[in-house]
Amino acid sequence: MHGGSRHGSRGQAHSGPRRGVARQKGGRSAASADAGAGDAQSRAPAKAGPGLPDADRLGRLLEPVVQAMGMDLEGVRITAAGRRRLLRVIVDADGGVSLDAIALASRELSARLDGSTVMGELPYTLEVSSPGVDRPLTQPRHWRRAIGRLVVVPLTGLPGHHAGNGTGPITARIAAATEHGVTLDCDGVLREYRYAELGPGRVQVEFGPAQAGEDEAGEELADEFDDTDPGEED
Repeated sequence: MHGGSRHGSRGQAHSGPRRGVARQKGGRSAASADAGAGDAQSRAPAKAGPGLPDADRLGRLLEPVVQAMGMDLEGVRITAAGRRRLLRVIVDADGGVSLDAIALASRELSARLDGSTVMGELPYTLEVSSPGVDRPLTQPRHWRRAIGRLVVVPLTGLPGHHAGNGTGPITARIAAATEHGVTLDCDGVLREYRYAELGPGRVQVEFGPAQAGEDEAGEELADEFDDTDPGEED
């Protein structure tokens, strides 16, 4: 580590498909690293509080590292709890990201931060994780990665869209997605929408039916604990 001390690291599990790793870091002073270009729309807006590093500056610093690993930077947020700061970085990729990939991203992002003065001298915790299912679908890649999922999405009311009067939201399943629009399965009817016609989509959690083997396992368990003598009559 360049110019600082590490106060330890720990893994952090998240419910659902979200995965994360957190690292606790000490403050340091070092030369600034060059910041790469970032897509401001790809990150959830987050304003730094008084005395906190700027989230947009952090995004420009960290995004090239994330992209070099074949992932997208989905969010950067910095908050404070007393004298310690918490830096949350959200990453994602086609097919999702494994815990090993997040752990690697955590190490690489930690190294980039060590080479910059952006976090200042106060200690902080770096938390790298994948998006949860509650992440709104706002970019074409979000819709593409949710193909097959059931979503609730508002309609914007633009002229010529399928709802006609701007009413919504609608519930449908994502059948296909491109850089320009999405095809939704609305009760068996495929409808195409441009992204400008849709608001942020929300993936719905679905609970599938019980597997056939589960009922059989239940019957076997009942048989196992049935101590009635077959020859016994009432």
